[in-house]
Amino acid sequence: MKKTETVFPVRIVKTEGNFVNAESLLKEKPLQIGLAERDLTSVKGDGYIVLDFGKEICGTARILTFARGGDGKIRLRFGESVGETMAEIGYKGACNDHSNRDIETHLRDFSDMRFCQTGFRFLRIDFSGYTEVLLKSVVAEGEFFAARTIYNYKGNDTLTARIFDTAKRTLDLCASSGYIWDGVKRDRLVWIGDMYPETMAIATLYGRQEVVERSLDFIVEQTPLPGWMNGMPAYSMWWIIILTDYARKTGASEYLKGRVPYMKELVKFMNGFVDDAGTMTYPGFFVDWPTHDQPDEPAGMRAINIMAAKRAVSVFEEFGENEGLAEAKKLLANLEKVEMNVESAKQVIALKYFATGKLSGIEAAKLVEGGAKGFSTFMSYFILTAIAKYYGAEAALKLMKDYYGAMLDRGATTFFEDFHMEWLEGSGRIDELTPEGLKDIHGDYGAYCYIGYRHSLCHGWSAGVITFIEENT
Repeated sequence: MKKTETVFPVRIVKTEGNFVNAESLLKEKPLQIGLAERDLTSVKGDGYIVLDFGKEICGTARILTFARGGDGKIRLRFGESVGETMAEIGYKGACNDHSNRDIETHLRDFSDMRFCQTGFRFLRIDFSGYTEVLLKSVVAEGEFFAARTIYNYKGNDTLTARIFDTAKRTLDLCASSGYIWDGVKRDRLVWIGDMYPETMAIATLYGRQEVVERSLDFIVEQTPLPGWMNGMPAYSMWWIIILTDYARKTGASEYLKGRVPYMKELVKFMNGFVDDAGTMTYPGFFVDWPTHDQPDEPAGMRAINIMAAKRAVSVFEEFGENEGLAEAKKLLANLEKVEMNVESAKQVIALKYFATGKLSGIEAAKLVEGGAKGFSTFMSYFILTAIAKYYGAEAALKLMKDYYGAMLDRGATTFFEDFHMEWLEGSGRIDELTPEGLKDIHGDYGAYCYIGYRHSLCHGWSAGVITFIEENT
């Protein structure tokens, strides 16, 4: 289910050039061109304007033009931050990957046209060289997931309420297509391993939903065995975890039962990559980006594998699948022969807790060492839940507010693909041009596939905090 929204700009961030009555673009008007329009914005010659729509959008820019001089050529640049709208392609990761975000096009007289399909909050429009353009309105039109909620945060903590609402906005945009996406400005793929936080947030907010089941089934159709979902062994493990936890939370027992045959063959396939000594020989390990190729990655991979094996055991027991049960028990027994030693990664410590139900005193202490430093947006549900178990809900909620509140303090209206507390020192906001001498918190950070402005500032896996709030407030 989805709804559409039309959003007028709330602020003019910057203009250069000869603009007259630019503030007219902030007024809500009928979105229809007439022959007798009077309250128009005029721009003569070269110039540009940067508009702020006040919140992240998943959609298009709609421009209503009364008249244009010359060929009406314009350039549009969409940004999740102000800095992104000001960047040239290739600068600090600015790109047209997956969706057009930087294009040249033309306006026409008495026109009402829509441009691009992406995730954005800011829009820069460059005008070039002709005599005069008269604009009636520039609006953002987007889509968001909409269903009857079965849970809303009703507590009195203002910051927790803002975090909950922002996480919900993030989720609703990323689930708006009929499938679950990672980020609204990035690829349109179902990355199944990334879906756990989103799936559990949807189940928490809305209960059983077709968008989840359609995504879970799509990846099965895309992955005939032998094969790994999205080409990654960990992601096939996550499919087992997501499917089982979703079905348990929503009561979708018959749906779960229908996926048992695939799960049975998958577990059998996985057994070929764990020997009798518990050594894993999977073709590639992955937990999350901050731990990729780091010392704790193998332990995190083992924890995910144990979580999947335990769920497979419970599913096969429930539905009397004896052959699958024997395979799952064998897999689990072998995996548990090797101790998971975690050096420092909080997300891997938390996964170990979810896999085994216990941590050493040293590991538990590392969960809160440095406060929210070392947190992961993808793994926030696991980290915060483990902290709550060892230090109490109030301690975990405080760290949640430190971490997610920091993104809000820098202008976030949706939560990010990745975020580190170290980025705060000496950096600016996403809703302003970065002042001289400060770091650009969007363009100057990121790693791997999300360097600089390619970094998604609306990423569904950050919404796992919704389920944590529901369980701890």
